[in-house]
Amino acid sequence: MPTILTFLGTGTSQGVPIIACQCPVCKSADPRDKRFRSAAFVKHDGCNILIDAGPDFRSQMLAADIRHLDAILLTHNHKDHTGGLDDVRSFNYIDRKAVEIYCEPRVLKSLLNDYSYAFAEHKYPGAPEWHVHTIDERPFRVNSLHGEGELEWVHDIGYFYRQKDGSLKPSDNAILEASHDNPNVIPIRGYHDEMPVLGFRFGNIAYITDFSRLPEEELAKLAGLEHLTLNTVGYHPHHSHFSLDQALELAGRIGAKHTWLTHLSHAFPSHPVFCDQLRERCRAMGIQSEVLPAYDGLEISD
Repeated sequence: MPTILTFLGTGTSQGVPIIACQCPVCKSADPRDKRFRSAAFVKHDGCNILIDAGPDFRSQMLAADIRHLDAILLTHNHKDHTGGLDDVRSFNYIDRKAVEIYCEPRVLKSLLNDYSYAFAEHKYPGAPEWHVHTIDERPFRVNSLHGEGELEWVHDIGYFYRQKDGSLKPSDNAILEASHDNPNVIPIRGYHDEMPVLGFRFGNIAYITDFSRLPEEELAKLAGLEHLTLNTVGYHPHHSHFSLDQALELAGRIGAKHTWLTHLSHAFPSHPVFCDQLRERCRAMGIQSEVLPAYDGLEISD
């Protein structure tokens, strides 16, 4: 079964168009220039996996008609990647399961602060139901919905798990360590300025965003790719993201058949003009593989 990745958002932390901006890209009528905050939806190994849940989470789920999630993988804890997690409540109600979230301990620490109400001993009725699985740089396994039975809503009280004997057990938003047996996801370590962040490889597709540095020892994890996603926010050097030339140089070194650029700002021109620029720039740099800008709704497969 092929791995399929759909770009749900390909914009920067402000999205495109930027509020109040009157530049040609922000005013463009081309739908490929309308960019939600960066996120991706991956169908892999029988699971529906979301990468990041930023402020546009609800709109992205509706736009892509996503009706079921097995897991959410978080690259890091910035709000443009975690700010929509409260809206998983819809999946709690429809799937009658807690949503499985996979993230590093430092990201969990941020969630405990930003969403303290979701982890409270006595939760506000209707708070999101999560199971958080802590991960590190080791390959890990995403499993289909984990849980202790189906969630059952008790009016004005909250969610409980219905047990086999008919009793109700309060939900607990468990914190677990991810399984490393029979892994199906390979984390890619990178740095967002000085912040450690993760990208992920699924089969022959790798998704990297919010990197400004990729350690040399991580390159081996990216060998033999059909599709690679890399972030860039502009033409000039940036403290926490690849510049365009840095992204292109890295794409040339990795040598994936196709490289897709994401986390794009309005500094780049409209989609067809940018495509032409990239072809010319790649020829000048001697890059043989195809490098193009991703856009919201684009689907790729290995």
